[in-house]
Amino acid sequence: MKKTLKDDKKETLGEAANAMGNNVGEKVESHDAMVEKMNALVGDLQRTRADFENYRKQVEVQKAGAVKSAQLATVYKLLPLLDDIDRAIVTYNAELAPVAKTLGKTMKELGLSRIEAGVDTEFNPDLHDAVMAEGDGENEVIAEELRPGYYYGTEVLRPAMVKVKKI
Repeated sequence: MKKTLKDDKKETLGEAANAMGNNVGEKVESHDAMVEKMNALVGDLQRTRADFENYRKQVEVQKAGAVKSAQLATVYKLLPLLDDIDRAIVTYNAELAPVAKTLGKTMKELGLSRIEAGVDTEFNPDLHDAVMAEGDGENEVIAEELRPGYYYGTEVLRPAMVKVKKI
């Protein structure tokens, strides 16, 4: 069969159309692959951002815990001094009244407060440390406070040392 110029052009146009069709198909597939890859990368970025945000929050909580722990340790070390000042205030009340007022204000600012351990207060083992007991009853009440106990915020820093009577 003899090819004419017209047939040759048709063949060339057909090949060109096929090539373009394949090219368009490849481009669509390439675009879909790129969109899929982009979505995967966006997902990775979102997970990384969420991980970092969780890490940042965790570090803040740990930092706050470390600060609170350091404050607690410092205040705990000051308790013997506080006990000595309390004994001095009881002995020299008139002379040390301004010191007592300043001490009370400072304790409040630090979040430090005394545990109630007055005479005839109900004994609570979570708040009081009984070192002596007298009597034979079933109800335990405080007969005497031997050493004050303190709260730091809402936590018991040191229980009150008390003498208990059973009535």
